[in-house]
Amino acid sequence: MPRRDKAHLAVRHALEKEGWVITHDPLLLEYGGTNLFVDLGAEQPLGAEKEGQQIAVEIKGFQSPSDMNEWEKALGQYLFYEFLLEEQYPGRVLFLAMPDEAYHRVFQDARGLEFIRSRRIRLLTYLEREEEVKEWIH
Repeated sequence: MPRRDKAHLAVRHALEKEGWVITHDPLLLEYGGTNLFVDLGAEQPLGAEKEGQQIAVEIKGFQSPSDMNEWEKALGQYLFYEFLLEEQYPGRVLFLAMPDEAYHRVFQDARGLEFIRSRRIRLLTYLEREEEVKEWIH
């Protein structure tokens, strides 16, 4: 099993507060005989505002001294997982979860926002202590 990010439970609780049902913890992906794991799989129950939507969430805590280094590693993982999800879980949408304060540090330059929008990268920012989703960005 993969080692969980420090913020794993906070993001899980934040999603549950928003009405998501956690279906996988973690969500298994297979690649060339190797098991890879997206941190969470979740879906909205019938009757919810985002009815029928299924998501996968890769959680990053941005704990190292270099936010940009963390972003580069997270982006590579996100792109690879997104590719594998399309094949193994069609219709499940991947989000990269990052702390709200790290999001503002990494994307203080407007070109960063242009990049994530142009590449259709889906983010969710979270407040760890409050166990809340701050923003869905896609």
